This record gives sequence, C-alpha cells and structure tokens, in this order.
Amino acid sequence: MRPRIPVGSPFQLLLLAASFALAAYAGVRLLADDWFGVALWFVGAALLHDLVLLPLYAVADRAVVRGLGAAGHREWVLYVRVPAALSGLLLLVWFPLISGTVDRRYRSATGLSPDGFLARWLLITAVLSGASALLLALRLRRARKRRPPVAH
Repeated sequence: MRPRIPVGSPFQLLLLAASFALAAYAGVRLLADDWFGVALWFVGAALLHDLVLLPLYAVADRAVVRGLGAAGHREWVLYVRVPAALSGLLLLVWFPLISGTVDRRYRSATGLSPDGFLARWLLITAVLSGASALLLALRLRRARKRRPPVAH
C-alpha cells in the first residue's frame, strides 16, 4: 500500500499558489534592474550569515545554556533568547542607521533626521529585556504559590 500524501484544503492550495505567484512577481521585479547586484548581495548575505553570524550566536547561545543549565535553571534560557533574538533582528535590519553610516543619504532621501536610531534601539532592547525578566518573575512567583508547603 502506498503512503498517502496529505493535501490541504482547496483554500490552502489557492493561498499557496498565490504566495508562489507573488514571490515570483517580486523576484522578477527585483532582478529586472540589477540582477547581478541583487545576486551578489544575496550570496554575500548568505555567506556572512553562515560563516560569521551563525557561529557567533551559536557560541553565545551555548554559553547562556551552559551558564543557566549549570545553575539548575535551564528553563530560563528562553527568557534570554527571545529578547536577544528580537534585538539582534532589529539591529540587523536597522544597522546602517543605528551605526550612523548612511546619515547623509538618509537625510537627502527622506528629509528626516537620522538621529535617535541608536537610542531607540537601546530603549527597545531594554524594554524587551525588562518585559522578559518581568514574565520570568511572574512565572516563578506563580510556581512558588502552586508548590505545596514542605513538611518538616
């Protein structure tokens, strides 16, 4: 008997086909003007991620896991990972403006001041970390209340 391949509903298949069509349209439009520059950027970004960034954040994650795991708090790792990942993603997306390397181009293209991106990124990082710490504290407090008293 041959295994049956699950197929989604007609609506799911239509959405999948529409997403592929939209991706193909975006790809054609993106590659129409400067296909070599886009391909070079894509390959460079993949190499930078795979050869530089992935090992860096893998080492950082392993250090967090070992540090918290050795202290007996391995379940706390996600409370460090999530804000760090979101902050890193924001840094990656907004790095040229956070670092100030494109101030003149940004001002001439938008007419807006590029000042404040670093301060806003730091503030968002602090809020994400604080919210994560608050959620962890609430979780620990709830767990402490549920724990039955220890009889001596």
